[in-house]
Amino acid sequence: MVERTVAVTESQQVETPMEETRTRERYITPPVDIYELPESLVVTADVPGVSQEDLDIRVDNNMLTIQGRAQHVVTDESMYREYELVNVFRQFELTDTVDQAKISADLKHGVLTLVLPKAEAVKPRQIQVRVS
Repeated sequence: MVERTVAVTESQQVETPMEETRTRERYITPPVDIYELPESLVVTADVPGVSQEDLDIRVDNNMLTIQGRAQHVVTDESMYREYELVNVFRQFELTDTVDQAKISADLKHGVLTLVLPKAEAVKPRQIQVRVS
């Protein structure tokens, strides 16, 4: 669908009520480190202020999605705050090299660690040499 501007004459104008807007949630892209091990890929993401209950990790159509809602531990209004915790959102497209059914996640001290096991077909293996 393409948006198109159409000229409207004064007789065609209709009084419409003002649309109410929702509060916009802010999301940041959390910084990540990705490294490869012989058996898996490991993704570590910084997600400060996000608890296990507020963290949503999904795999759908080869897309890994990390989404979290950050909350300060102290819920009262602070007198002075030097940083603001912001919600996190990041997506990664996965290939067939990852065994999506065996992905695991661990959250510790604001650092999310995802282990993405490699599929059996792409794991390195030793080939035995036979002597005839």
